[in-house]
Amino acid sequence: MAASLIGGLLNAGYSSSDILVAEPDKSRCQSLEQQFAISTSSDNNAVLQCAVVVLAVKPQLLKQVCQQLDHNRAGASLFISIAAGITSPDINRWLGGERAIVRCMPNTPALLQCGASGLFANARVSDSQKQQAEKILQAVGIVIWVQQEDQLNAVTAVSGSGPAYFFLMMEAMQQAGEKLGLTPEIARQLVIQTALGAARMAAESESDPATLRQQVTSKGGTTEQAVLSFQNAGFTQIVADALAAANQRSISLAEELGAE
Repeated sequence: MAASLIGGLLNAGYSSSDILVAEPDKSRCQSLEQQFAISTSSDNNAVLQCAVVVLAVKPQLLKQVCQQLDHNRAGASLFISIAAGITSPDINRWLGGERAIVRCMPNTPALLQCGASGLFANARVSDSQKQQAEKILQAVGIVIWVQQEDQLNAVTAVSGSGPAYFFLMMEAMQQAGEKLGLTPEIARQLVIQTALGAARMAAESESDPATLRQQVTSKGGTTEQAVLSFQNAGFTQIVADALAAANQRSISLAEELGAE
């Protein structure tokens, strides 16, 4: 995700000289330098000179990384965390307190600058810092602000984990197409293009998904039979249960990883 952000920022017109990456793995540093022509450091404290510090580490490592930073050098930096589940009070405590923190829940299409990110700012984040955070994340997709931090759990359930749901649907459709006699490659191409087309229609139409579905579901036709089969199998409840499970896991992760 860090590499996606770097690529997005450069594509958006930011200068490589404005980006510094702290990475203890020297081979990874060399790779990033060659790929993006940016500066790197093996010392995490080096990034504290920056106006914005993006904490792009695994949730299990965030506490250790934050506590090892030289808190006296953090100054007026804005910290943006993309670590799933870790709450801003926990991050603030690990950073020594009184820090401006924006939590972000991006998703993997950010790799293609087509992501969706939910953002939450704690009380110490200024309006100008919110604009900074928004510009950074807009480099890889759309940005949605939430007013309550626990709403990020729902963002995680809907868009953070969401790509996997669509991949699962695509996987199932491809397998079903093969059982109906299509070759794997033909089934794959049809499924991918259909998903892409449906997403574009939903994004570019003024109609909501329910209306779009009704428009392509002719009475007594093939689509109606498929939709009825989905509905009779409890499709809507299956989706609701899945998102509820993801939401609950996000809450549990925050409790587990934020514990002293």
